[in-house]
Amino acid sequence: MKRLIAFLTAGSLLAGCSMEPSYVRPDAPIPASWPQGDAYLKQSERGLASVDFEQVFADPRLQSLIGQALINNRDLREAAANIASARAQYRIQRADLLPTISASAGSTTSNGSTSSYATSGNGTGTGSVTADNGGDDTQTYYTANVGTTSFEIDLFGRVRSLSDAALNQYFATEAAARSTRLALVGDIATGWVTYGADKSLLAIAQDTLESAQKSVELTRARLQGGVAPRTDLRQAETVAEQARADLAQQRTALAQDINRLRLLIGADFDTDALPGSIDDATAKLGDVPAGLDSSVLLRRPDVVQAEYQLRSMNGQIGAARAALFPTISLTALVGIASDSLSGLFDGDNFTWQVSPSATYSIFQAGAARANVAQAEAEQQAALATYEKTIQTAFREVADALARRGTIDDQVAAVRALTDATQDTYNLAFARYRGGIDTFLATLDAQRSLYSARQSLVQVKLTRATNLATLYQALGGDSTLVATANGPVAPETAGDAAGASGEQQ
Repeated sequence: MKRLIAFLTAGSLLAGCSMEPSYVRPDAPIPASWPQGDAYLKQSERGLASVDFEQVFADPRLQSLIGQALINNRDLREAAANIASARAQYRIQRADLLPTISASAGSTTSNGSTSSYATSGNGTGTGSVTADNGGDDTQTYYTANVGTTSFEIDLFGRVRSLSDAALNQYFATEAAARSTRLALVGDIATGWVTYGADKSLLAIAQDTLESAQKSVELTRARLQGGVAPRTDLRQAETVAEQARADLAQQRTALAQDINRLRLLIGADFDTDALPGSIDDATAKLGDVPAGLDSSVLLRRPDVVQAEYQLRSMNGQIGAARAALFPTISLTALVGIASDSLSGLFDGDNFTWQVSPSATYSIFQAGAARANVAQAEAEQQAALATYEKTIQTAFREVADALARRGTIDDQVAAVRALTDATQDTYNLAFARYRGGIDTFLATLDAQRSLYSARQSLVQVKLTRATNLATLYQALGGDSTLVATANGPVAPETAGDAAGASGEQQ
Protein backbone atom coordinates (compact mmCIF):
# COMPACT_ATOMS: atom_id res chain seq x y z
CA MET A 1 0.00 0.00 0.00
CA LYS A 2 2.83 2.42 0.82
CA ARG A 3 4.44 1.75 -2.54
CA LEU A 4 1.15 2.42 -4.34
CA ILE A 5 0.73 5.73 -2.54
CA ALA A 6 4.31 6.62 -3.37
CA PHE A 7 3.73 5.91 -7.08
CA LEU A 8 0.58 8.05 -7.18
CA THR A 9 2.23 10.89 -5.28
CA ALA A 10 5.23 10.86 -7.57
CA GLY A 11 2.99 10.92 -10.64
CA SER A 12 1.11 13.97 -9.34
CA LEU A 13 4.33 15.83 -8.53
CA LEU A 14 5.81 15.17 -11.96
CA ALA A 15 2.81 16.86 -13.65
CA GLY A 16 4.14 20.39 -13.33
CA CYS A 17 5.40 21.30 -16.77
CA SER A 18 3.42 23.25 -19.36
CA MET A 19 3.99 24.03 -23.01
CA GLU A 20 1.50 26.87 -23.19
CA PRO A 21 2.88 30.10 -24.69
CA SER A 22 3.11 32.88 -22.10
CA TYR A 23 0.06 35.13 -22.30
CA VAL A 24 0.72 38.84 -22.83
CA ARG A 25 -2.30 41.07 -23.29
CA PRO A 26 -2.11 42.64 -26.77
CA ASP A 27 -1.92 46.41 -27.00
CA ALA A 28 -5.34 47.92 -27.67
CA PRO A 29 -5.45 48.94 -31.35
CA ILE A 30 -7.23 52.23 -30.59
CA PRO A 31 -6.20 55.81 -29.73
CA ALA A 32 -5.43 56.59 -26.11
CA SER A 33 -8.23 59.16 -25.87
CA TRP A 34 -11.61 59.83 -27.41
CA PRO A 35 -11.89 61.90 -30.61
CA GLN A 36 -11.82 65.69 -30.29
CA GLY A 37 -13.39 68.49 -32.30
CA ASP A 38 -16.56 70.50 -32.68
CA ALA A 39 -18.82 67.44 -32.49
CA TYR A 40 -17.52 66.32 -29.08
CA LEU A 41 -18.08 67.67 -25.59
CA LYS A 42 -14.90 69.18 -24.17
CA GLN A 43 -15.38 67.43 -20.84
CA SER A 44 -15.59 64.09 -22.68
CA GLU A 45 -12.37 64.34 -24.65
CA ARG A 46 -10.45 62.07 -22.31
CA GLY A 47 -13.14 59.50 -21.70
CA LEU A 48 -16.05 58.65 -19.49
CA ALA A 49 -16.10 56.85 -16.17
CA SER A 50 -18.15 53.71 -15.88
CA VAL A 51 -21.04 54.09 -13.45
CA ASP A 52 -23.82 51.94 -12.05
CA PHE A 53 -27.21 52.05 -13.70
CA GLU A 54 -28.75 53.53 -10.53
CA GLN A 55 -26.69 56.68 -11.14
CA VAL A 56 -27.63 57.00 -14.81
CA PHE A 57 -31.27 55.88 -14.56
CA ALA A 58 -32.23 57.45 -11.26
CA ASP A 59 -36.02 57.22 -11.53
CA PRO A 60 -37.19 54.73 -8.86
CA ARG A 61 -39.91 53.43 -11.18
CA LEU A 62 -37.39 52.61 -13.86
CA GLN A 63 -35.01 51.06 -11.32
CA SER A 64 -37.84 48.87 -10.10
CA LEU A 65 -38.47 47.56 -13.64
CA ILE A 66 -34.75 46.89 -14.11
CA GLY A 67 -34.63 45.03 -10.80
CA GLN A 68 -37.55 42.82 -11.84
CA ALA A 69 -35.92 42.09 -15.18
CA LEU A 70 -32.62 41.07 -13.59
CA ILE A 71 -34.57 38.42 -11.71
CA ASN A 72 -37.10 37.24 -14.28
CA ASN A 73 -35.66 37.78 -17.76
CA ARG A 74 -35.40 34.46 -19.62
CA ASP A 75 -32.25 35.43 -21.51
CA LEU A 76 -30.53 35.92 -18.17
CA ARG A 77 -31.75 32.53 -16.99
CA GLU A 78 -30.32 30.95 -20.12
CA ALA A 79 -27.04 32.79 -19.55
CA ALA A 80 -26.93 31.58 -15.95
CA ALA A 81 -27.45 28.01 -17.14
CA ASN A 82 -24.62 28.44 -19.64
CA ILE A 83 -22.35 29.63 -16.82
CA ALA A 84 -23.24 26.60 -14.72
CA SER A 85 -22.55 24.32 -17.69
CA ALA A 86 -19.16 25.94 -18.39
CA ARG A 87 -18.20 25.74 -14.72
CA ALA A 88 -19.11 22.06 -14.62
CA GLN A 89 -17.11 21.44 -17.80
CA TYR A 90 -14.09 23.05 -16.21
CA ARG A 91 -14.45 20.89 -13.11
CA ILE A 92 -14.72 17.78 -15.29
CA GLN A 93 -11.56 18.72 -17.18
CA ARG A 94 -9.68 19.64 -14.02
CA ALA A 95 -10.51 16.27 -12.48
CA ASP A 96 -8.14 14.66 -15.02
CA LEU A 97 -5.22 16.16 -13.09
CA LEU A 98 -5.85 13.68 -10.27
CA PRO A 99 -6.18 9.89 -10.42
CA THR A 100 -9.60 8.27 -10.33
CA ILE A 101 -9.81 5.71 -7.53
CA SER A 102 -12.33 2.89 -7.91
CA ALA A 103 -13.30 0.05 -5.59
CA SER A 104 -15.05 -3.24 -6.23
CA ALA A 105 -16.07 -6.35 -4.33
CA GLY A 106 -17.44 -9.64 -5.57
CA SER A 107 -17.63 -13.40 -5.27
CA THR A 108 -17.18 -16.33 -7.67
CA THR A 109 -18.75 -19.75 -7.18
CA SER A 110 -17.42 -22.70 -9.19
CA ASN A 111 -17.47 -26.54 -9.26
CA GLY A 112 -14.53 -28.75 -10.29
CA SER A 113 -11.19 -30.12 -9.21
CA THR A 114 -9.47 -26.77 -9.96
CA SER A 115 -10.98 -23.32 -9.89
CA SER A 116 -9.50 -20.03 -10.98
CA TYR A 117 -11.01 -16.60 -11.14
CA ALA A 118 -10.17 -13.01 -11.96
CA THR A 119 -11.69 -9.78 -10.67
CA SER A 120 -11.72 -6.25 -11.94
CA GLY A 121 -12.86 -3.02 -10.35
CA ASN A 122 -14.52 -0.95 -13.04
CA GLY A 123 -11.42 -1.22 -15.20
CA THR A 124 -9.11 -0.59 -12.28
CA GLY A 125 -6.87 -3.64 -12.58
CA THR A 126 -7.06 -7.39 -12.11
CA GLY A 127 -6.12 -9.92 -9.46
CA SER A 128 -6.49 -13.72 -9.46
CA VAL A 129 -6.13 -16.80 -7.26
CA THR A 130 -6.21 -20.54 -8.11
CA ALA A 131 -7.22 -23.20 -5.60
CA ASP A 132 -7.55 -26.99 -5.61
CA ASN A 133 -10.97 -28.10 -4.50
CA GLY A 134 -9.81 -31.70 -4.02
CA GLY A 135 -12.82 -33.04 -5.87
CA ASP A 136 -16.08 -31.98 -7.34
CA ASP A 137 -17.15 -29.87 -4.37
CA THR A 138 -18.56 -26.41 -5.01
CA GLN A 139 -16.20 -23.63 -3.91
CA THR A 140 -16.88 -19.87 -3.44
CA TYR A 141 -14.19 -17.13 -3.61
CA TYR A 142 -14.49 -13.59 -2.29
CA THR A 143 -12.56 -10.53 -3.52
CA ALA A 144 -12.17 -6.81 -2.76
CA ASN A 145 -10.06 -4.41 -4.86
CA VAL A 146 -9.09 -0.73 -4.83
CA GLY A 147 -7.08 0.84 -7.66
CA THR A 148 -6.65 3.29 -10.49
CA THR A 149 -6.35 2.72 -14.20
CA SER A 150 -4.51 4.69 -16.90
CA PHE A 151 -3.87 7.80 -14.81
CA GLU A 152 -1.91 10.09 -17.13
CA ILE A 153 1.24 11.50 -15.51
CA ASP A 154 1.13 14.98 -16.98
CA LEU A 155 4.86 15.43 -17.59
CA PHE A 156 4.36 17.73 -20.58
CA GLY A 157 1.33 19.67 -19.31
CA ARG A 158 -1.27 18.40 -21.77
CA VAL A 159 -3.99 17.82 -19.17
CA ARG A 160 -3.18 21.05 -17.32
CA SER A 161 -3.33 23.04 -20.56
CA LEU A 162 -6.75 21.59 -21.34
CA SER A 163 -7.83 22.50 -17.81
CA ASP A 164 -6.61 26.08 -18.29
CA ALA A 165 -8.47 26.28 -21.60
CA ALA A 166 -11.69 25.10 -19.94
CA LEU A 167 -11.21 27.60 -17.10
CA ASN A 168 -10.88 30.51 -19.51
CA GLN A 169 -13.90 29.33 -21.48
CA TYR A 170 -15.85 29.39 -18.22
CA PHE A 171 -14.69 32.96 -17.59
CA ALA A 172 -15.64 33.90 -21.17
CA THR A 173 -19.12 32.47 -20.63
CA GLU A 174 -19.51 34.52 -17.46
CA ALA A 175 -18.46 37.65 -19.36
CA ALA A 176 -21.06 36.85 -22.04
CA ALA A 177 -23.70 36.72 -19.30
CA ARG A 178 -22.59 40.13 -18.08
CA SER A 179 -22.98 41.43 -21.62
CA THR A 180 -26.54 40.07 -21.64
CA ARG A 181 -27.31 41.83 -18.35
CA LEU A 182 -25.83 45.10 -19.63
CA ALA A 183 -27.87 44.94 -22.84
CA LEU A 184 -30.99 44.17 -20.83
CA VAL A 185 -30.59 47.26 -18.66
CA GLY A 186 -30.03 49.42 -21.73
CA ASP A 187 -33.02 47.92 -23.54
CA ILE A 188 -35.35 48.50 -20.59
CA ALA A 189 -34.18 52.11 -20.25
CA THR A 190 -34.76 52.59 -23.99
CA GLY A 191 -38.20 50.97 -23.73
CA TRP A 192 -39.03 53.23 -20.78
CA VAL A 193 -38.25 56.51 -22.60
CA THR A 194 -39.82 55.21 -25.83
CA TYR A 195 -43.08 54.67 -23.96
CA GLY A 196 -42.85 58.23 -22.63
CA ALA A 197 -42.21 59.55 -26.14
CA ASP A 198 -45.16 57.63 -27.57
CA LYS A 199 -47.31 58.95 -24.75
CA SER A 200 -46.32 62.51 -25.70
CA LEU A 201 -46.96 61.83 -29.38
CA LEU A 202 -50.41 60.52 -28.44
CA ALA A 203 -51.13 63.74 -26.55
CA ILE A 204 -49.91 65.83 -29.51
CA ALA A 205 -52.18 63.89 -31.87
CA GLN A 206 -55.12 64.44 -29.52
CA ASP A 207 -54.39 68.18 -29.24
CA THR A 208 -54.01 68.49 -32.99
CA LEU A 209 -57.25 66.60 -33.59
CA GLU A 210 -59.14 68.88 -31.20
CA SER A 211 -57.64 71.98 -32.83
CA ALA A 212 -58.37 70.67 -36.32
CA GLN A 213 -61.96 69.91 -35.37
CA LYS A 214 -62.40 73.51 -34.24
CA SER A 215 -61.02 74.64 -37.58
CA VAL A 216 -63.44 72.31 -39.37
CA GLU A 217 -66.40 73.67 -37.40
CA LEU A 218 -65.37 77.26 -38.08
CA THR A 219 -64.77 76.59 -41.78
CA ARG A 220 -68.11 74.80 -42.14
CA ALA A 221 -69.87 77.75 -40.55
CA ARG A 222 -68.09 80.15 -42.91
CA LEU A 223 -68.99 77.90 -45.86
CA GLN A 224 -72.67 77.89 -44.86
CA GLY A 225 -72.50 81.65 -44.54
CA GLY A 226 -71.10 81.94 -48.01
CA VAL A 227 -67.83 83.42 -46.75
CA ALA A 228 -65.44 80.50 -47.35
CA PRO A 229 -65.16 78.11 -50.29
CA ARG A 230 -65.58 74.34 -50.01
CA THR A 231 -61.83 73.87 -50.52
CA ASP A 232 -61.19 75.47 -47.13
CA LEU A 233 -63.42 72.89 -45.47
CA ARG A 234 -61.68 70.00 -47.22
CA GLN A 235 -58.26 71.38 -46.26
CA ALA A 236 -59.30 71.64 -42.63
CA GLU A 237 -60.59 68.08 -42.72
CA THR A 238 -57.24 66.73 -44.01
CA VAL A 239 -55.43 67.87 -40.87
CA ALA A 240 -58.15 66.42 -38.64
CA GLU A 241 -58.13 63.04 -40.35
CA GLN A 242 -54.34 62.87 -40.32
CA ALA A 243 -54.37 63.53 -36.59
CA ARG A 244 -57.09 60.89 -36.14
CA ALA A 245 -54.95 58.32 -38.01
CA ASP A 246 -51.88 59.24 -35.94
CA LEU A 247 -53.95 58.86 -32.79
CA ALA A 248 -54.79 55.26 -33.68
CA GLN A 249 -51.17 54.56 -34.58
CA GLN A 250 -49.90 55.92 -31.25
CA ARG A 251 -52.36 53.79 -29.29
CA THR A 252 -50.96 50.77 -31.10
CA ALA A 253 -47.40 51.89 -30.36
CA LEU A 254 -48.14 52.26 -26.64
CA ALA A 255 -49.61 48.76 -26.47
CA GLN A 256 -46.55 47.38 -28.28
CA ASP A 257 -44.23 49.29 -25.94
CA ILE A 258 -45.87 47.58 -22.97
CA ASN A 259 -45.60 44.19 -24.66
CA ARG A 260 -41.89 44.75 -25.31
CA LEU A 261 -41.23 45.79 -21.72
CA ARG A 262 -43.19 42.79 -20.46
CA LEU A 263 -40.98 40.50 -22.55
CA LEU A 264 -37.79 42.17 -21.31
CA ILE A 265 -38.90 42.04 -17.69
CA GLY A 266 -40.04 38.45 -18.02
CA ALA A 267 -43.15 38.99 -15.93
CA ASP A 268 -46.19 41.22 -15.66
CA PHE A 269 -45.70 44.65 -14.08
CA ASP A 270 -47.69 47.67 -12.94
CA THR A 271 -48.28 49.79 -16.05
CA ASP A 272 -49.46 52.69 -13.87
CA ALA A 273 -45.81 53.24 -12.95
CA LEU A 274 -44.86 54.02 -16.57
CA PRO A 275 -44.05 57.64 -17.49
CA GLY A 276 -46.81 59.96 -18.63
CA SER A 277 -44.71 61.84 -21.18
CA ILE A 278 -41.21 62.13 -22.61
CA ASP A 279 -40.45 64.89 -20.09
CA ASP A 280 -41.64 62.67 -17.25
CA ALA A 281 -39.49 59.79 -18.54
CA THR A 282 -36.34 61.91 -18.79
CA ALA A 283 -36.80 64.08 -15.70
CA LYS A 284 -34.53 61.93 -13.51
CA LEU A 285 -32.06 60.66 -16.06
CA GLY A 286 -28.50 61.30 -14.91
CA ASP A 287 -25.39 61.63 -17.02
CA VAL A 288 -22.16 59.73 -17.50
CA PRO A 289 -19.28 61.79 -16.05
CA ALA A 290 -15.92 62.26 -17.74
CA GLY A 291 -12.78 60.81 -16.19
CA LEU A 292 -11.25 57.77 -17.89
CA ASP A 293 -9.27 57.25 -21.06
CA SER A 294 -10.17 54.72 -23.73
CA SER A 295 -8.64 51.84 -21.73
CA VAL A 296 -12.00 51.71 -19.94
CA LEU A 297 -13.17 49.65 -22.91
CA LEU A 298 -11.11 46.74 -21.59
CA ARG A 299 -13.88 46.37 -18.98
CA ARG A 300 -16.64 45.92 -21.55
CA PRO A 301 -18.10 42.41 -21.23
CA ASP A 302 -17.68 41.57 -24.92
CA VAL A 303 -14.02 42.67 -24.78
CA VAL A 304 -13.49 40.62 -21.62
CA GLN A 305 -15.13 37.63 -23.29
CA ALA A 306 -12.89 37.95 -26.35
CA GLU A 307 -9.80 38.14 -24.16
CA TYR A 308 -10.69 35.02 -22.20
CA GLN A 309 -11.28 33.18 -25.46
CA LEU A 310 -7.83 34.32 -26.56
CA ARG A 311 -6.38 33.01 -23.32
CA SER A 312 -8.22 29.73 -23.84
CA MET A 313 -6.51 29.29 -27.20
CA ASN A 314 -3.13 29.44 -25.41
CA GLY A 315 -4.22 26.36 -23.47
CA GLN A 316 -5.22 24.60 -26.66
CA ILE A 317 -1.78 25.33 -28.14
CA GLY A 318 -0.10 23.91 -25.03
CA ALA A 319 -2.19 20.73 -25.20
CA ALA A 320 -1.43 20.29 -28.92
CA ARG A 321 2.30 20.73 -28.32
CA ALA A 322 2.29 18.26 -25.43
CA ALA A 323 0.58 15.69 -27.68
CA LEU A 324 3.83 15.53 -29.68
CA PHE A 325 5.47 13.73 -26.75
CA PRO A 326 4.82 10.28 -25.25
CA THR A 327 1.84 9.73 -22.99
CA ILE A 328 2.85 8.13 -19.69
CA SER A 329 0.13 6.35 -17.73
CA LEU A 330 -0.04 4.49 -14.45
CA THR A 331 -2.29 1.59 -13.48
CA ALA A 332 -2.26 0.36 -9.88
CA LEU A 333 -4.27 -2.15 -7.85
CA VAL A 334 -4.41 -3.33 -4.28
CA GLY A 335 -6.74 -6.19 -3.38
CA ILE A 336 -7.54 -9.19 -1.25
CA ALA A 337 -8.89 -12.60 -2.24
CA SER A 338 -9.96 -15.60 -0.15
CA ASP A 339 -11.98 -18.79 -0.46
CA SER A 340 -13.83 -17.94 2.76
CA LEU A 341 -15.60 -14.74 3.68
CA SER A 342 -14.37 -14.89 7.27
CA GLY A 343 -10.73 -14.99 6.14
CA LEU A 344 -11.01 -12.35 3.43
CA PHE A 345 -9.11 -9.71 5.37
CA ASP A 346 -6.29 -11.92 6.64
CA GLY A 347 -2.85 -10.51 5.93
CA ASP A 348 -1.80 -13.45 3.72
CA ASN A 349 -4.56 -12.65 1.22
CA PHE A 350 -3.28 -9.13 0.36
CA THR A 351 -2.02 -8.47 -3.20
CA TRP A 352 -0.89 -5.34 -5.09
CA GLN A 353 0.12 -4.48 -8.61
CA VAL A 354 1.60 -1.37 -10.30
CA SER A 355 1.83 -1.08 -14.10
CA PRO A 356 3.34 2.10 -15.56
CA SER A 357 3.21 2.43 -19.34
CA ALA A 358 4.29 4.85 -22.06
CA THR A 359 2.57 5.37 -25.41
CA TYR A 360 4.03 7.21 -28.38
CA SER A 361 2.65 7.42 -31.88
CA ILE A 362 5.46 6.60 -34.29
CA PHE A 363 3.64 7.58 -37.45
CA GLN A 364 0.63 9.91 -37.78
CA ALA A 365 1.31 11.36 -41.23
CA GLY A 366 1.94 14.79 -39.65
CA ALA A 367 -1.40 14.95 -37.86
CA ALA A 368 0.10 15.90 -34.47
CA ARG A 369 2.09 18.82 -35.88
CA ALA A 370 -0.94 19.84 -37.93
CA ASN A 371 -2.91 19.99 -34.67
CA VAL A 372 -0.33 22.42 -33.29
CA ALA A 373 -0.51 24.52 -36.46
CA GLN A 374 -4.30 24.53 -36.28
CA ALA A 375 -4.28 25.64 -32.63
CA GLU A 376 -1.80 28.43 -33.43
CA ALA A 377 -3.92 29.58 -36.38
CA GLU A 378 -7.03 29.62 -34.20
CA GLN A 379 -5.10 31.65 -31.63
CA GLN A 380 -4.28 34.23 -34.29
CA ALA A 381 -7.94 34.32 -35.30
CA ALA A 382 -8.91 34.85 -31.64
CA LEU A 383 -6.34 37.66 -31.43
CA ALA A 384 -7.85 39.36 -34.48
CA THR A 385 -11.34 38.97 -32.98
CA TYR A 386 -10.15 40.48 -29.71
CA GLU A 387 -8.60 43.48 -31.44
CA LYS A 388 -11.64 44.04 -33.66
CA THR A 389 -13.91 43.83 -30.61
CA ILE A 390 -11.94 46.65 -28.99
CA GLN A 391 -11.99 48.70 -32.18
CA THR A 392 -15.75 48.20 -32.51
CA ALA A 393 -16.25 49.22 -28.89
CA PHE A 394 -14.17 52.35 -29.46
CA ARG A 395 -16.27 53.31 -32.47
CA GLU A 396 -19.53 52.75 -30.59
CA VAL A 397 -18.44 54.97 -27.72
CA ALA A 398 -17.02 57.61 -30.09
CA ASP A 399 -20.27 57.65 -32.07
CA ALA A 400 -22.28 58.02 -28.87
CA LEU A 401 -20.00 60.87 -27.73
CA ALA A 402 -20.40 62.63 -31.07
CA ARG A 403 -24.17 62.46 -30.70
CA ARG A 404 -23.92 63.51 -27.05
CA GLY A 405 -21.85 66.55 -27.94
CA THR A 406 -24.42 68.01 -30.34
CA ILE A 407 -27.79 66.78 -29.10
CA ASP A 408 -28.39 69.64 -26.64
CA ASP A 409 -27.93 72.20 -29.42
CA GLN A 410 -30.39 70.27 -31.55
CA VAL A 411 -32.94 70.11 -28.73
CA ALA A 412 -32.65 73.86 -28.19
CA ALA A 413 -33.05 74.56 -31.90
CA VAL A 414 -36.10 72.33 -32.30
CA ARG A 415 -37.66 73.83 -29.17
CA ALA A 416 -37.20 77.33 -30.60
CA LEU A 417 -38.64 76.13 -33.92
CA THR A 418 -41.67 74.74 -32.13
CA ASP A 419 -42.23 78.02 -30.30
CA ALA A 420 -41.98 79.92 -33.58
CA THR A 421 -44.41 77.63 -35.40
CA GLN A 422 -46.83 77.87 -32.49
CA ASP A 423 -46.83 81.63 -32.70
CA THR A 424 -47.14 81.50 -36.48
CA TYR A 425 -50.19 79.26 -36.23
CA ASN A 426 -51.84 81.46 -33.62
CA LEU A 427 -51.38 84.53 -35.84
CA ALA A 428 -52.49 82.74 -39.01
CA PHE A 429 -55.62 81.37 -37.36
CA ALA A 430 -56.49 84.78 -35.95
CA ARG A 431 -56.11 86.36 -39.39
CA TYR A 432 -58.30 83.63 -40.91
CA ARG A 433 -61.03 84.19 -38.32
CA GLY A 434 -60.84 87.86 -39.08
CA GLY A 435 -61.27 87.23 -42.78
CA ILE A 436 -57.85 88.68 -43.62
CA ASP A 437 -56.17 85.50 -44.97
CA THR A 438 -57.38 82.33 -46.66
CA PHE A 439 -57.36 79.05 -44.81
CA LEU A 440 -54.31 77.91 -46.78
CA ALA A 441 -51.96 79.96 -44.58
CA THR A 442 -53.59 78.52 -41.46
CA LEU A 443 -53.34 75.00 -42.89
CA ASP A 444 -49.61 75.38 -43.57
CA ALA A 445 -49.01 76.81 -40.10
CA GLN A 446 -51.00 74.02 -38.44
CA ARG A 447 -49.11 71.31 -40.31
CA SER A 448 -45.79 72.94 -39.46
CA LEU A 449 -46.72 73.14 -35.79
CA TYR A 450 -47.81 69.51 -35.74
CA SER A 451 -44.54 68.41 -37.35
CA ALA A 452 -42.42 70.62 -35.07
CA ARG A 453 -44.04 69.27 -31.89
CA GLN A 454 -43.44 65.71 -33.09
CA SER A 455 -39.83 66.56 -33.94
CA LEU A 456 -39.27 67.98 -30.46
CA VAL A 457 -40.48 64.73 -28.89
CA GLN A 458 -38.26 62.70 -31.22
CA VAL A 459 -35.14 64.73 -30.48
CA LYS A 460 -35.79 64.44 -26.73
CA LEU A 461 -36.13 60.70 -27.24
CA THR A 462 -32.86 60.68 -29.18
CA ARG A 463 -31.12 62.44 -26.30
CA ALA A 464 -32.44 59.90 -23.78
CA THR A 465 -31.64 56.85 -25.90
CA ASN A 466 -28.17 58.28 -26.55
CA LEU A 467 -27.56 58.19 -22.81
CA ALA A 468 -28.66 54.55 -22.69
CA THR A 469 -26.45 53.77 -25.68
CA LEU A 470 -23.45 55.48 -24.07
CA TYR A 471 -24.02 53.64 -20.79
CA GLN A 472 -24.19 50.36 -22.67
CA ALA A 473 -21.20 51.15 -24.92
CA LEU A 474 -18.92 51.87 -21.96
CA GLY A 475 -20.00 48.61 -20.37
CA GLY A 476 -18.50 49.01 -16.91
CA ASP A 477 -21.48 48.72 -14.57
CA SER A 478 -20.09 47.27 -11.33
CA THR A 479 -23.53 46.10 -10.21
CA LEU A 480 -23.65 43.70 -13.17
CA VAL A 481 -20.07 42.36 -13.00
CA ALA A 482 -19.69 39.99 -10.10
CA THR A 483 -21.48 36.66 -9.80
CA ALA A 484 -21.24 34.01 -7.13
CA ASN A 485 -18.50 32.08 -8.88
CA GLY A 486 -17.25 34.40 -11.62
CA PRO A 487 -14.26 36.72 -11.95
CA VAL A 488 -14.38 40.49 -12.12
CA ALA A 489 -11.75 41.25 -14.77
CA PRO A 490 -9.16 39.40 -16.86
CA GLU A 491 -6.42 40.43 -14.45
CA THR A 492 -8.00 38.20 -11.79
CA ALA A 493 -7.80 35.06 -13.91
CA GLY A 494 -4.59 33.95 -12.27
CA ASP A 495 -6.05 34.37 -8.80
CA ALA A 496 -9.21 32.55 -9.84
CA ALA A 497 -7.18 29.70 -11.29
CA GLY A 498 -5.13 29.46 -8.13
CA ALA A 499 -8.25 29.34 -6.02
CA SER A 500 -10.07 26.95 -8.31
CA GLY A 501 -10.06 24.33 -5.60
CA GLU A 502 -12.81 26.34 -3.95
CA GLN A 503 -14.96 25.86 -7.06
CA GLN A 504 -14.78 22.07 -6.97
